[in-house]
Amino acid sequence: MSENMTQKTNIKIRRAHGNEASALTELSMRSKQSNGYDDAFMAACREELTVTAERLEEGEYWVAEADRVCGCACLVADLGKRTGEVHAFFIEPKWHRKGIGKLLWKKLLERANVMGLEQLHLDADPAAVPFYNSLGFKVTGETPSGSIPGRNLPYMTFSL
Repeated sequence: MSENMTQKTNIKIRRAHGNEASALTELSMRSKQSNGYDDAFMAACREELTVTAERLEEGEYWVAEADRVCGCACLVADLGKRTGEVHAFFIEPKWHRKGIGKLLWKKLLERANVMGLEQLHLDADPAAVPFYNSLGFKVTGETPSGSIPGRNLPYMTFSL
């Protein structure tokens, strides 16, 4: 059995706990910075990437856990519009390209289907566009960054 397969079989996907907000924030920061951003950029992003108790309540935060949390993703549903936003999708850098993102995506997709959502959307980090494309998302526009004035991000959608 390959190392990747061994690692995948030891991964559990579960709902985030309320006491994990700080750990999820730090995971998000490490993951984002692994895209090559400097400390000044990361400082500008900290507020937007901070996971709070309120954010844990307003969306469904899911974590991938091996010996410790190695990834997270959140789905915020708008049941009235039958849409959902994929938010806070981050993988611990040492776990990149080991199937963690696909496992989290499978859980978000399962939840979106249970909720009867018809479309998902997200604001993508430019470095993550190929990953989201591999999941079936398409770039359908751009949206202003919530952290960096004057910066636009790819806006991506996925039809269920």
